Amino acid sequence: MAQLIKLQDYVSRYEMDLYRYPSQFVRLKKQQWEKMKQHWENGDHPPVTPIIKDEVQEEERNSMKEKLFSLFIKKDPGEEEQPISTEGNDDEIEIEMDSHQDISTEEELKVSFLDLVFDFQLRWASSTLMEKSYVDNSYHYDERLRYLLQRFPDNIFVMYNPVLKIKHAPVELETILITPTGIWCLTFLEFEEGTAYIGSGERFWLKKWGDVETKVLNPIIGLRRMESILHQIIQYAGVELPIYKGVISRNGYIDYPQAPGGIQFLDKRLHNEWFQQQRSSSSPIKSVQLKAAQAIMEYCQTTSFKRLQWEEQAVGSDENQQ
Repeated sequence: MAQLIKLQDYVSRYEMDLYRYPSQFVRLKKQQWEKMKQHWENGDHPPVTPIIKDEVQEEERNSMKEKLFSLFIKKDPGEEEQPISTEGNDDEIEIEMDSHQDISTEEELKVSFLDLVFDFQLRWASSTLMEKSYVDNSYHYDERLRYLLQRFPDNIFVMYNPVLKIKHAPVELETILITPTGIWCLTFLEFEEGTAYIGSGERFWLKKWGDVETKVLNPIIGLRRMESILHQIIQYAGVELPIYKGVISRNGYIDYPQAPGGIQFLDKRLHNEWFQQQRSSSSPIKSVQLKAAQAIMEYCQTTSFKRLQWEEQAVGSDENQQ
């Protein structure tokens, strides 16, 4: 599964330590799959199988302790200061197997597992130990997001509708894939099955479905803006990775006879070949890939709120220090 490192303007665990979480995700996912498969083969379904409850959360607690030593709670002025407890918080992300689910084949088990990990990824892309973001419920049913996460390999980082702050103004981009060998700026052009799109250099393209003709915004406009922004960011960071642009239409056809160079039109005829190329890449996660992701992440806007426990403890600490 590809790794969702940034979703809209939500707080992400990858923001905390981009160099640790990618390898940790791969390791935990592999361990969890082996456990779930073993339970299934043995004919028993555990009610709860934690994926990061024991390892990740404990590591986060330990890594945060030094930062939290400056926050103390005093009951009385004469009492010794006690560090804030990190136990009992609600940041326990778990994968649960539905004991009532009828899984008869290993393929069905894989599908179930991918769905469970998808929900887990949404949690990682919208919360940390101390903060959370309100997630739009539509992302839980977003077919495109599932396609990106569940069908692409672990070595690809996904930024989905990220909001970047450029010159003090928020700019929402579309889909960014950061691979070991390059950065893909992607836009989706998908409506009814079999729709044909007639490309041009104008602001709008012609969309034809049966006898119905309408106009859609030229997708190249957004792609060029994305490329321009990302090029400036990685160039400033000293990162050398090529940037590619693609228009994806998995269920339609794109006809653009005099199309500008440097853009791949991945319609129903060409998408699968491109998709298999991305899936077949066995390259490990590279340092230049991490550096590129980190550089882009630093421009991302984040909207979040402190978890209730930390908010209450921080307020209590402030009052005691006064």
